[in-house]
Amino acid sequence: MPTRLLRNILLTFALFAITLPTFFCHNPATGTSDSDAIETSLWKNVYDTGAHYVGMQACRTCHEPIYQTFIQTGMGQSFGVATKEKTAADFSPAHALVYDTALDYYYKPYFSNDSFYIMEFRLEGKDTVHKRIQQVNYIVGSGQHTNSHIFGINGYLYQAPITFYTQKHRWDLAPGFEKGANTRFQRMIEIECMSCHNGYPDFVANSENKYTALKAGIDCERCHGPGSLHVEDRKNNLPADTAKGPDYTIVNPRRLSTELQNNVCQRCHLQGITVLNDNKTFFDFRPGMRLSEVMNVFMPEYEGAQDKMIMASHVERMKKSQCFVRSGKMSCITCHNPHVSVKFTPRAQYLNACQNCHGNGTAQHQCTENLQVRAAKNNDCVTCHMPHNGSIDIPHVAVTDHFIRKRPVDDSTQKKITAFLGLKCFNNDAPDPITKARGYMEFYERYAQSPGLLDSALFYLAKEPAKEARLQNRDYIRVYYLLKDYRKVILNANTLLPAAVNDAWTNYRTGEAYYQLQQPDSALRWYKRATEIWKYSLDFENKYGICLLAINSLPEALNVFNFVIEQNPNHISANTNLGYIYMQQGDNNKAYAYMMHANSLDPDYEQNLLNLAVWYHSNQQPKQALNTIKHLLKKHPENERARAMLADLAR
Repeated sequence: MPTRLLRNILLTFALFAITLPTFFCHNPATGTSDSDAIETSLWKNVYDTGAHYVGMQACRTCHEPIYQTFIQTGMGQSFGVATKEKTAADFSPAHALVYDTALDYYYKPYFSNDSFYIMEFRLEGKDTVHKRIQQVNYIVGSGQHTNSHIFGINGYLYQAPITFYTQKHRWDLAPGFEKGANTRFQRMIEIECMSCHNGYPDFVANSENKYTALKAGIDCERCHGPGSLHVEDRKNNLPADTAKGPDYTIVNPRRLSTELQNNVCQRCHLQGITVLNDNKTFFDFRPGMRLSEVMNVFMPEYEGAQDKMIMASHVERMKKSQCFVRSGKMSCITCHNPHVSVKFTPRAQYLNACQNCHGNGTAQHQCTENLQVRAAKNNDCVTCHMPHNGSIDIPHVAVTDHFIRKRPVDDSTQKKITAFLGLKCFNNDAPDPITKARGYMEFYERYAQSPGLLDSALFYLAKEPAKEARLQNRDYIRVYYLLKDYRKVILNANTLLPAAVNDAWTNYRTGEAYYQLQQPDSALRWYKRATEIWKYSLDFENKYGICLLAINSLPEALNVFNFVIEQNPNHISANTNLGYIYMQQGDNNKAYAYMMHANSLDPDYEQNLLNLAVWYHSNQQPKQALNTIKHLLKKHPENERARAMLADLAR
């Protein structure tokens, strides 16, 4: 095959648009708030911007007994360094091996001395044709249900592809990595995820997944609010007799209203589709606030899905219960003491909570179950009315269903889901139309690429045109981007200047629209602006570099890709692009080194395989070129350029 043809193919693919996924556990979008209302509270640490977090060890100084029990709870054990003591997993040869049938990778977790590793490998016959070893730095989860695994590269955090499921005592692919969706070592741990699975970290704000410091477990101040005012008073020996009244320097959730108590818990135990309010971040909620001041959480409603539940949707399930609806005073701490692990909580505590309402002897509160059945269950209300149930988002686990019912539905007889009814917000009865539109877009991006969801988004956006105009059409840009209607994206952006748009995703989506319409010169300024806002979003930087290549600005592109590699040496696309640049410059050794590093990270990466085939051909290694193209077509059979190369190489 002529070298010129190969290089044309190489160039075409090197500039091929890599459309980034548009949903992450994302950072907040920015905009203009409609409300200038100043919220107030008797609790001084709720809205006082001078109140700051002091850390669990400061709390421990005066509250040692509570600390010692809390540290054993699921919250206290939610996150930690990957050690033999922290893990709940079984590493014996009979259990510690996972095979991804869709992508043909094996995973073996193991400890070497005191360090935890995951080895990914692939076999052809008895030969190991790929091997990648990644050290694991952190373990997520108390081990009651799961242990998941995180590794860091220069502060950038990513999820490893396998999880240990404690209840089933088995290793398997991590949630969301199944059925061909295995992103291997590239799923970013963003702030939405981290802010619920751990204490608040030190987060690099102009990034998606970079951190400078992490805590070890959810801490006291997640439920009590920042403790600096409280600690300062104690240091100054100011009196606080809580027997006579509240100490208003720090929130005591038991003294909050029922609604505000539940808002504390539902910050993390109302898992769904979270839409941040404009100018809010995942750090902005404090106990004593209404959660809707910071975010709105939607859940999809389906006909025939009464027993379908998400693992961390405890508040949503409780709010469906008549116990909650009728009582008006039921909160999570009606039954739970958050300072004590459920493993050490006497069963009587939960049963007494039931009896407080249902033990008054009146007929309507009497249990109607057969006495023999009740005796067999030891009169345990929870066993019958809050059974363990599997979750739809996390495999191999069963959790207590907090939807309390007289007769929970037998899953084997339950009718199947027949219709999507819409999204319901569970922490705000009246979210505004644009917030609803964003909920539908989030749902589309995360779970179900149904055009009808985007029709709903457009319907709600049309209800507030003036607000959307003030927000610089960023929601219209988003919805048309998701519809791949790039001309309408540009139409909604044509009155805007990148420098005046402060939302990184709006800039990226506009740049991508221009790029997809083969206008890289116009795309460049939007991509550049996205990287100015989120300098440490490595995928944004990489796409900016690709656009520079498209306009033949190789030196500038080289600087961008070198920055990405400096931040994360294992960024696959950046290594591939550096290999391309050095091949263009005639530096075959550097080109090959970068391409082979990319290949060691992902042996199926389409663009890199094509580049490698060109390199082998250009360096008189036809057999390696042919084998590389054959492997590419095995994994990506629709690649027309690879088929053309194969035909020419086979002559």
